[in-house]
Amino acid sequence: MQNKITVVGAGNVGATCALFLAQQELGDVVLLDILEGVPLGKGLDILQSGAVLGFDGNVVGTNNYADTAGSDVVVITAGLARKPGMDRLDLLKKNAEVVSDITTNVAKHSPDSIIVMVTNPIDVMVYLAYKKSGFPSERVVGQAGILDSARYATFIAMELGVSVKEVKAMVLGGHGDSMVPLPRFSTVSGIPITELIPPNRIQAINERTKVGGGEIVKLLGSGSAYYAPAAATVLMVESILHDSNHVLPCSAYLTGQYGISDLYVGVPVKLGRGGVAGIVEVKLDPHEEQALLNSSEIYKKSIAEISDYL
Repeated sequence: MQNKITVVGAGNVGATCALFLAQQELGDVVLLDILEGVPLGKGLDILQSGAVLGFDGNVVGTNNYADTAGSDVVVITAGLARKPGMDRLDLLKKNAEVVSDITTNVAKHSPDSIIVMVTNPIDVMVYLAYKKSGFPSERVVGQAGILDSARYATFIAMELGVSVKEVKAMVLGGHGDSMVPLPRFSTVSGIPITELIPPNRIQAINERTKVGGGEIVKLLGSGSAYYAPAAATVLMVESILHDSNHVLPCSAYLTGQYGISDLYVGVPVKLGRGGVAGIVEVKLDPHEEQALLNSSEIYKKSIAEISDYL
């Protein structure tokens, strides 16, 4: 039976996710949005591109959650970007309202699905989806460190003038200033970058990675990144549907791992058909461990601020 994947949100990230999913022929794709006509038009456009790019499979757009029924994986990209005059708390509550409504509909129409959260702030929104859906925690996971690790790997490759294919990078924690790049676990052809790059340059790369999304926002002038975020999300869906158990940095529910409980935090996980098949604990040095704990404290405050939606 063909896999069914729903992408909620037909903006740049969602539509690009739908295209990449269709290109990789991971299953039939449903693109849903509340904007009348938009997901239908984009879905049809993506479907027609298959005749040129050489992929097969069904892609449909819809405004109706009934068309998403029985999905194996639901990717949530819908949400608001901060507008002039809107503070952080306003944005947090608006996106909590959006994600709350989406999750209720997902649980109703696809009760056996796995939710992959992309909406920011990811670690808070994925926690909300976990509580709102009533799903086991392993079936609700957030796209977090894959994107940040991709940016880290890119900057490392640029620094050394090597193929990015040879670079494996690891970033834990939050998506933003609170993220925790791990140079000791980042390698080029198996060689730790600490053996290849001077400490001051590693620090500069770490800092650029932390503001990697903001750098793109400034360059674009309007909007934010979507190619790399979509690619990172599709990697997660692929690992789930192929039951690959790839070890990927994702926002997962912790129950004492890394000294953190009852929170979603970006850590390495095994990702398979049932969702999170296990948390991978790596030994952090005191500085790294404290940075991860500091990151988790930020989520606690934000979760308290959206308690009305839980």
